Formats: sequence, C-alpha cells, structure tokens
Amino acid sequence: MSAIAPRALVLSASYGSGHNAAARALESALQSAGAQTRVVDHFRELVHPAFDQWSRRLFNFLLYAVPVLWALGYWIGDQLPASSDFVLGMGSLGTARLRSLLESFRPDVVVSTHPTPAGAMSYLRRKGLTRVPHALVYTDFTVHRQWLHPVVDLYCVPAEGIRPLLIARGVPPERVLATGLPLRPEFDEVADSAAARKALGLDPDGLVVLAMAGAFGWTGRLPEAARVLCDLPLPLEAIIVAGRDERLAGRLREITRDAGPRVRVLGYTPEIRQLMAAANLLVTKAGGASLAEAIACELPVVSFGSLSGPEKRNERFVVKAGGALRARSAGELASVVTNALVEPGALKVLSQRMGELRPPAAAHAVARALLERLVGTQSRAFSPSDAERAARGG
Repeated sequence: MSAIAPRALVLSASYGSGHNAAARALESALQSAGAQTRVVDHFRELVHPAFDQWSRRLFNFLLYAVPVLWALGYWIGDQLPASSDFVLGMGSLGTARLRSLLESFRPDVVVSTHPTPAGAMSYLRRKGLTRVPHALVYTDFTVHRQWLHPVVDLYCVPAEGIRPLLIARGVPPERVLATGLPLRPEFDEVADSAAARKALGLDPDGLVVLAMAGAFGWTGRLPEAARVLCDLPLPLEAIIVAGRDERLAGRLREITRDAGPRVRVLGYTPEIRQLMAAANLLVTKAGGASLAEAIACELPVVSFGSLSGPEKRNERFVVKAGGALRARSAGELASVVTNALVEPGALKVLSQRMGELRPPAAAHAVARALLERLVGTQSRAFSPSDAERAARGG
C-alpha cells in the first residue's frame, strides 16, 4: 500500500439525526483504517446556512403540523427519478461548491449518507466534472427512488433483505453490499447487562422497558407511551428518553410523577448503548438509526408512533423479520408490551430474530469496502478477524 493515506470525503445532512450519526461513525472507522477524512454537511456548507436552517424548519413543520403532506411528498418522490425536473433541482443542489471542495480536498473516495449530496456527486460524474469514486450509505431499512442515482459505484445497505429491492430497481448486484448501518464504536463492543443495570441503579433481575423517540423526542408519541408504562400492572422499571427536547422532558416528568422512582425520565444522553444493554424491551418509533442500534444490541422492539414515510417502511421491515412488534394506539401498546413481557419465551424469540439481522461491525465493513473496492487500498487497522470478534462480542 502507498505510504500516502487515502482521503475520504463524507457527505451528510442535518435532517433528523441518523444521517449525521452514520457519517460520524464512518469517519471514526475510516480513520482507524488509515484514511484522512473530512465530514461535510451538504446543506449548511455546500448550499447555504440559511437554506439549511429554513429547509429544516419546513421539514419539522411538515412532520409536526401536516404529516399527511409529508407522507404525500415522500410517496410522490418515490414515483420520480432523482434526476426528474419535478424534484425542483434537488439532484444538482450544491454542485458548484462541491466541485470546488473536490478540487481542494482531492479525495480518493466520496461517501454520502443522504440522497441529496449523492445526487450532486452523481450530477458531477455524469457531466464529466469529476471521476472520484462514490458510494451511498443507506440510513433506512427501505428503498426509495430518490436514493437511486445514475452514477453510484457502491450502495451499502443496512440488511441483506434490502439488496434484492435495489437489484429489482435496476442496480447491478455487484454494486450492492449489505454492510449494516454504521453506528458508534460502542455498539460493536460487548455490553454486560448486569453491569449496565448496576450502573443505572436498576433491579438486576427485574423487567426493564426503555422508551425513546430519537434525538428529537417530539417527533414520536412519548407522552402516550409514558402513561401506558405508568399504568401497566406489572412489576417493571421504565426509562424514558426525551432527547434534546427539554420542554417534552418536563411534560414527561409531570406525567410520570406519581409513578415514583420506578419510572425515570432522561433528557439527551450519549449512553444509549448502556440503556439498551440494561433493557428487556424497547418502545420506539422506527427511525433507521434507532432500529439499527436495537439490532446491534439484539434488543426486542415495540414500534409505536412511527412517522409516515421511511419510518413506516422501516417498521414493516423489522416486524416482517420477526424482531419487532407493532402498536398503533395506546391501548394496543399496553397489550403488546404486556404480552411481550409475560409470555414465556417471547422476548427470547424476538431477540434471536434481531440477532439474525445483526451485521458485524457495520461502520468498519463500509470503510473496508470503500478503501478496498473503490480506492484499491488495504485497510491497516481492521482485519477479518476483527470483524469476527466484533460479531461475537456485540
């Protein structure tokens, strides 16, 4: 291998938290494999900070106030090619600054964790303005047409079951690799449930339910979930994670006040791996990153409050795979959670199904594919034996 470290450019976007989380996980894995990296937020740095701010406000408004419009827009987008004139130029957004960045940083490979920068890279490739190899990392357990671009050298998908869906849409099989969804390094490590419970002050032998709705808890139905967990006639402890929404955290503490110490509410916490290690069951909306984390922990899931669009499709995927259950209403949530916790062997079966979906060391698998398939180098710090150890340990 050349003594010069390969350069990897990672393109992301701040819509939700999953795209950036995957980008940072890839950054870490690429650096451990000997690459120089740079992570760029496409909308903020390559389009304009004002566009980033106002487009995210519009995105959040649609999710909160008119989810039907969001669902309709998502469906329409799936009917149109990414290069269609009807997508209002999103496929070429930010190309001028991206071209300048490519000339200044001179990457050996580019990887996108969001479809818009992937479209910009594809546009530059089609126009002959760059020849840099390009990969696209999926952050949901579904296939959407806006994630399919004319010039992508490698698609990295979160599960083997997603591969045939891309191939059916015309992507050559050799360009689709089931790597898993890149996660923070701690999700590749062994987690001791007993130690996690001791650190959190939880009953070592009791039932523990974790409830969350991503980094921005307001997008889920945590107040309903909190009421259900407080009212269940079961000897359980519950931890509810409100994320970065301090107002929601205050509301949840008010809802759970009479439950005493057996139900606790947290704000944002980086200790999700520890919380998942301590839990028997996770109640969450089906965000791609949250599901990938639960899969890495082999933690059974009850999907509740999933948003229309990719989350509903994520939910269908993991329920069909047998690793999750679905609840549409608060009453159904109470029934599903109760049955999962008290029915003999139910949690074990769900956990086994999640384990069957679990890829070994996803971030490293993507990094190796980028460097070995697209750059042609051999990664220095991650070997097949490392992947095997990670698979046994998580």
